[in-house]
Amino acid sequence: MLIDTHLHLIDRDRIAYPWLKDVPPLDRDWSYDAYEAEARRLGIGATLHMEVDCAPHDIGKETAWIAELMRRPDSLIKGAISSARPESEGFGAFLDGLDLAVVRGIRRVLHVVPDEVSQGARFRANIRKLGQAGLPFDICVLARQLPLAAALADSCEGTEFVLDHCGVPDIAGEGFDDWARDITKLAKRPNVSAKISGISAYAAPDWTLDTLRPYAEHIIASFGWSRVVWGSDSPVCTLNASLSQWVAATRALFSEASDAERRALFSGNARRIWSL
Repeated sequence: MLIDTHLHLIDRDRIAYPWLKDVPPLDRDWSYDAYEAEARRLGIGATLHMEVDCAPHDIGKETAWIAELMRRPDSLIKGAISSARPESEGFGAFLDGLDLAVVRGIRRVLHVVPDEVSQGARFRANIRKLGQAGLPFDICVLARQLPLAAALADSCEGTEFVLDHCGVPDIAGEGFDDWARDITKLAKRPNVSAKISGISAYAAPDWTLDTLRPYAEHIIASFGWSRVVWGSDSPVCTLNASLSQWVAATRALFSEASDAERRALFSGNARRIWSL
């Protein structure tokens, strides 16, 4: 069974997404019903909803919507990774007000803000509070920002981090060497895991398994099978593939792994990290 640790749902009538207008292929509604129908055919048995960088005033509304979907009979959604603003004065009150039966982790997209944001004293103090609350933090950075991710992990040793999308390598531009060097360094931090999620989106449209393989294999070699999880990054993965194609590619990439290794990547590590 696959646990999808990175599903985005979009409802533009409920929630404002300022960035969507700049990505026309994604600028529409992406419903749970459509995802569920395809996911069940693919062997996805559970999912975590990943925040969609909505307008700050809609963060609570997005979490409430996911809570509604979780209450559906036999819902695939087992929790939400909520958006937050750890750089803000009000983060402590925000954290205290979370329903931890719904919210299983936090993310602040870091490639849309100045690099200095994650280096600030308040930001880091608040990320340390996540560790005290038992909430992992998803790190969403570009490949050039991987050293910033390492510095953040070093400053918050009691917090568990999950690196999104393998650190967003420039696969289309064959940007392997610098990315691989920084991934190797980041993986030395025991409080960081890596998410193999939708990396076909960073390749050219004519990608093949051999295009993706070096990146996936380097993540496994760096982090080991006990610190990797899988995600679809749906619907972002549809920029260069369908959800079905990404799942098929995933299964092919790891077809020679042992049953225990695939189980760890596909579901076991996710259960541990997010207490599913």
